[in-house]
Amino acid sequence: MGERVALIDYGAGNLHSVHNALKAVGAVVDVTADTSTVRAADRIVLPGVGSFKACAEGLRAIPGMVEAMTERVQVGGAPFLGICVGMQLLCTRGLEHGKTAGLGWIPGQVRLIEPTDPAIKVPHMGWNDVALLPHARGHHVVEEGEAYFLHSYHFAAEDPQHIAALTDHGEGLVAAVAKDNLLGVQFHPEKSQSYGLETLERFLNWDPA
Repeated sequence: MGERVALIDYGAGNLHSVHNALKAVGAVVDVTADTSTVRAADRIVLPGVGSFKACAEGLRAIPGMVEAMTERVQVGGAPFLGICVGMQLLCTRGLEHGKTAGLGWIPGQVRLIEPTDPAIKVPHMGWNDVALLPHARGHHVVEEGEAYFLHSYHFAAEDPQHIAALTDHGEGLVAAVAKDNLLGVQFHPEKSQSYGLETLERFLNWDPA
């Protein structure tokens, strides 16, 4: 029996592709909006595609979901993976379409990418390097490699120790954040071929304790 993963369905994720990628690396996946399923899961994955505001509102529209996630992850210690906007929702607030509160699990803001070089295009789209920061080496989930990105907003973390990896798009943008049993990746592992599948497999085997 593989690890039971709750893949949260709140109307804002690339669920089919993420589901298939998790199954490909051996996970038993519940695509769910049910709070009891979240509370019983071994691991939790929060995807996200679209605007920060729409994703935050979609998650909060499910009665008790944020509370169930908090209970299982923040209190129960279940490993958590946020993907793209699912990672951004870990922050204190997002600034897309006004200020919107995030989960507040990793302090920081999600801001528009504003390159000083006009040759640097927004959104940041396509394949780019994932470069680990020295303090994150040995994290056992995110490793150096190349992944697929698609985003116009980036996670500006308050504490540099929470930044696990960067990618270069005119400046160093956060590619991954990590804190205790929390992990977030800005890139799309489900679109990142072997690198993405290996990242998901390591997440399934990750023991943050």
